Amino acid sequence: MRATLSTGLFVLLLSCGGRETTPPAEPTTSGEALDLDGPAEHARRFPTFDRYWYQGSAELSRFALTQQRYGAAREGDAVLVFVTEPFLPDAQVKHELDDGQEDVSVLKLNAYRRFDTGIYPYTVMTTTFGLVAEQGAALKSTGTVTEWCGQAFTQLNRRDDGWALQLRSYFQAEGDRDESFGAATLEDSLFVRGRFGAEQLPTGDALELVPALHYLRFRHQPIRPYAARASVDRARDETYGRGELVRYEVSYPELGRTLVIVFEPAFPFDVLGWEERQQGEEGITRAVRTHAILTDYWNHHGPDDDAYREALGL
Repeated sequence: MRATLSTGLFVLLLSCGGRETTPPAEPTTSGEALDLDGPAEHARRFPTFDRYWYQGSAELSRFALTQQRYGAAREGDAVLVFVTEPFLPDAQVKHELDDGQEDVSVLKLNAYRRFDTGIYPYTVMTTTFGLVAEQGAALKSTGTVTEWCGQAFTQLNRRDDGWALQLRSYFQAEGDRDESFGAATLEDSLFVRGRFGAEQLPTGDALELVPALHYLRFRHQPIRPYAARASVDRARDETYGRGELVRYEVSYPELGRTLVIVFEPAFPFDVLGWEERQQGEEGITRAVRTHAILTDYWNHHGPDDDAYREALGL
């Protein structure tokens, strides 16, 4: 397997890396004019994890987003970018230099969402690095929330005794902090772990999870593990597709938060959407996949590359 990974990592070394996907709920194939694969087509040609993820492409999925913020539903876009990269486990950065250091392979997720609240926009992005050898368990996660009041940045690095936390915020009550806490699963990593199959998703009534970084920022809650329970089952919901789906639900009694992630049940176990509910509030944050493609997007940044955005529904 190392030989296979090394070949793929060499291809990705000087790039962001990535792939594209196609929407399950729509009969059309996004990227058709550009002859781009979606997840289903790509999986038929490359039906194993190594062959699917180490092809020098990233998987890009666009979602129609309804975001609850300030007591109202805001329409916007969400994009999930999955890609494998070589990663230095101690420095916890991408391995880009030919310096002889030993690296590991990660499946990286850039989770992006953008929406407007009245006059000003929100831009939110969380990046999670899941160790391939541990079926997506997170080594690192960073999160940014940018809006016209200011910026907030969070970084979590996995250490032998738990997590090291860096918080940089413009809010006085939060300020700049460097803290740590014990071992726990990151909610943001669940989207990555589900790409290795539903059996990799933690379940049970006595879990310790760190809620999504964007959620904790929006709610101004401490960044730490919270008691949680989670379950996974098969279900049908035409919101996300016409066939049977994998439905993964996580709830936090202390926070009143419930998250549902919907995955395709067959390899490559792509994300079809998600829902976020808050106890005592009527609205639901929901993201439904509309487009998905696989491409080396980092090579398509020229003025004539707008067709790739159109293929992704942006």
